[in-house]
Amino acid sequence: MEDQNCPASVMTRKRKSQEEDNCISSTFYMDELNEDLLERVLSRLPTSAFFRLTSVCKRWKSVASSPSFKLACSQIPSRDPWFFMVDPLLNQSIVFDSTERSWKKLNHPPLLQKNSNCNSMPVSASGGLICFRNSYGNFIVCNPVTGSCNEHPPLDPSLQNLTFHAIVMHSCPKYEQSSYKLVVVFGELPKLSFRVYNSDTGSWEEETALCKKFDDDSAESESSEDNAAVYFLSKAGNVVATNMQRSPSKQYSSVITTSKDGEEIVHFLSSSGSVVACNLATKCFSEYPRLLPVFFEYSIDLVECGGRMLVILLSEFFESASLRVWCYDEDVRSWHQIAAMPPAMSHEWYGKNVDINCVGAGDQILICLSSAEISSCVLCDLAANEWVELPKCFMDGEAIKFMSAFSFEPRIEASV
Repeated sequence: MEDQNCPASVMTRKRKSQEEDNCISSTFYMDELNEDLLERVLSRLPTSAFFRLTSVCKRWKSVASSPSFKLACSQIPSRDPWFFMVDPLLNQSIVFDSTERSWKKLNHPPLLQKNSNCNSMPVSASGGLICFRNSYGNFIVCNPVTGSCNEHPPLDPSLQNLTFHAIVMHSCPKYEQSSYKLVVVFGELPKLSFRVYNSDTGSWEEETALCKKFDDDSAESESSEDNAAVYFLSKAGNVVATNMQRSPSKQYSSVITTSKDGEEIVHFLSSSGSVVACNLATKCFSEYPRLLPVFFEYSIDLVECGGRMLVILLSEFFESASLRVWCYDEDVRSWHQIAAMPPAMSHEWYGKNVDINCVGAGDQILICLSSAEISSCVLCDLAANEWVELPKCFMDGEAIKFMSAFSFEPRIEASV
């Protein structure tokens, strides 16, 4: 039997007692943090935790509403994106949280619940803000997390009847979440113009005309042919026009990127499906070469990912459907494929007249595929080349069919 009074046994008990004392003395209590440090700790929590801060205790509730806490949140360089989903009703705010991989229903902003704004359509997003356009053509910028909104001064009545090709938001660098620009491109090709709303001044800048940039004579003739509608008989026996009739939720499919020289470029899809690039610095625009001939059946959309403009193309060929991601190389003036949906997934969409609406966020692309027969949302990770179909979103026991989505960073400090 072991002797309970042996030196080794006494030393063991002393060591355990010391370790227990050290453990107790090193216990960390949130209440011991000063206000500044507490705000910094809470600011690093996922944004979804913001909704639960107010119910923890009075102190945390006070922190959640303090200006200094919002300043601490603005110091976080980036947050995982949320995807604001667009459904046919346009009367609710549903998002997909890419961090928790779950659906969330947010409180619909009060301003968007007014009769004059109840059918407002989201048209663009940047940073922590989303831009809506109401039935009168006016723009409303909203923070979907906090519900704060601001309606912009209306554009000139003479512009409301013109064709809008692009509506894009561009947030200023991090730590200045309250500063942004809204760019609209309008007119009839080849006579295009643009105007910019600057949140710093709270007003629209003067209208600026864009001139057509020709690289060679062949580009001009190709452009004029592409802008005319071409009719052909599809494999299903339907008469199809090449002039695209996009979903109302993405009729302004457009993105803004910055060139190597620091010039802002707005990209949008023309009615015939070609990509048009508008350089806001040089005040010129040009059209990229087509990916497919006009008589091919396809659905197309463009996104911004990691500062690049990418095109997503769903096409049918040899009794199969393929969905591929393309990038345009300015140096050699040609398209390069960078990703493709696995054939087993894309073949499901063959012959179903699917419309695709896409949005980019970092290395991710969310693709909303919809038709009269079927609806689905697929998340593509370009870095890992992974394609995952998202689970269905159920509200009140019914699955919701989404038409499109807009990506934004969930930031409570983003002001309108």
